[in-house]
Amino acid sequence: MPSRTIGAINPGEVGVQDAERAARRIRDFLESHPDDPIEALGETGDQSALVIPRQFVIIFAQILDALAQGRGVQVMQVSAELTTQQAADMLGVSRPYLISKLEAGEIPYRKVGRHRRITLQDVMEYRRRDELQRRAAADELADLSEELGLY
Repeated sequence: MPSRTIGAINPGEVGVQDAERAARRIRDFLESHPDDPIEALGETGDQSALVIPRQFVIIFAQILDALAQGRGVQVMQVSAELTTQQAADMLGVSRPYLISKLEAGEIPYRKVGRHRRITLQDVMEYRRRDELQRRAAADELADLSEELGLY
């Protein structure tokens, strides 16, 4: 299954001030109307409102926050399959290092011909596990430093 990007916004395609203002207005609305349904009116003059579930508005605000910080945004299905280079880029590691993790069985993958494919969901799960291990190691080092009186 090829990787399907639903949409991408590169840094600079949306004005930082516009994104900041929109994100702030959405956050203010959500805080001041915690239980109200969210209705959006288009600029076409049509008076019928589009009702948007609250969780989607929150996601939209998070996207605007990222754009306001000058970061690009890409929306992908969690089942999207990535190449080894795409997965390595997402994890901030080299492609050979990622392949060693795949071969060691730390990240599930499948082969398409000679090429490896990794689902976005599996990459994100590996990232989550790796972050937990890093935090545990840092906590252990802090505890050891305290025991030795170095902290």
